[in-house]
Amino acid sequence: MSVCVLGGVNLDHVARVAGLPRPGETVASRTLSQFPGGKGANQAVAAARLGAATRLLGAVGQDGAGDVMLDFLGGAGVDVAGVRRETDAPTGQAFITVDDAARNMIVVAAGANALYGADAANAADLGGAGIILTQFEATLAAIETIFTRPEAAGALKILNTAPALNEGAPLLALADILILNETELASFAGLDAEPADPDAAIAAARSLARPGQAVLATLGAAGAVAVRGDEVFRVTGLRQRAVDTTGAGDCFCGALAAALDRGLALAAAMAFANAAAALSVTRAGAAASMPLSAEVEALLATA
Repeated sequence: MSVCVLGGVNLDHVARVAGLPRPGETVASRTLSQFPGGKGANQAVAAARLGAATRLLGAVGQDGAGDVMLDFLGGAGVDVAGVRRETDAPTGQAFITVDDAARNMIVVAAGANALYGADAANAADLGGAGIILTQFEATLAAIETIFTRPEAAGALKILNTAPALNEGAPLLALADILILNETELASFAGLDAEPADPDAAIAAARSLARPGQAVLATLGAAGAVAVRGDEVFRVTGLRQRAVDTTGAGDCFCGALAAALDRGLALAAAMAFANAAAALSVTRAGAAASMPLSAEVEALLATA
C-alpha cells in the first residue's frame, strides 16, 4: 500500500511573541523564522517520516519559495512528481504568530494552491495509493474529483476538515474517515460551542457519522476520540512540554495514515498518531517538527 496526500504547500513565516495580539493591537516579535509548511506538505512529511511511501499532489510557484519547498519535501522522502509548478501565482505563504504558551494565530495566502483544481486532480497520478488523505487547504473541486475517480474506489479516503469551510460540508459524505478538531467538530455538528469534554465530542461525532464511516475528533492535550457504528475509541493525551503547536493536527493526520497503511487497526493507529502529534509540539515549525517512527515507538513504550 501507499499514501497519496492532496493539499496545500506553503512557506511559513513564524514570529515568536510573548502573547498573541488582541484585535487592533501591535506586539513586538522576538524572532522571525521561515519553515516549510502547508497542510498537504505537513501531512505528507509526517506520513513519509513514519515509514509510508508517500506521494504529494499540489502546486507551488515558479519562485524561490517553491524551490525551497520541493527540496525539503524530497529530502523528507516525499514523492513530489505530482506537485505542479505554476507561472501565474506564487508559492503559498503562511504568516504565523506563536506565543509563550505555544498557541498560534495563522493567516494563509493560498497562491499557487488555489490553482490546483478539478482538471489537475483528474490528471494526477495517484500511484495506486491504498490511502488518500486530504484537507480543506486543497480546493473543494480537487477533493471531490480525487475522491470520486475510479482509481480511488478501493482506497481508504481520509478527509481532515481543516480549516472549517461550510461550503465543504457536502464532501464529508465522500470520506471513509473524517478527522476534525474541536472547533471544526462544533462547526459541522451545528453546536453553539466546542464540546466541553470527550463524551460531548463523542456525541457530536456520532451526529455526523454516516453508515460505515469513522468520525475522529482530536482534542488537543485531552487526546482523541472516534466513533464508527456502535464502536467508540478513546486515546488519552500524552503530556509533553509544548514549544509550538503549529502542525500538530497535520502530524496526527499523516501519522494516522501511515499507521493504517502499515496495517494497524483504527484504535492502535489513533494511539500511534496521538503520540506522534505529542512529539511534534516539542519542536519549532510545522513540517520540520514531524517525528520518526523510532521516536514515536519509544514514547508509546513509556506511556
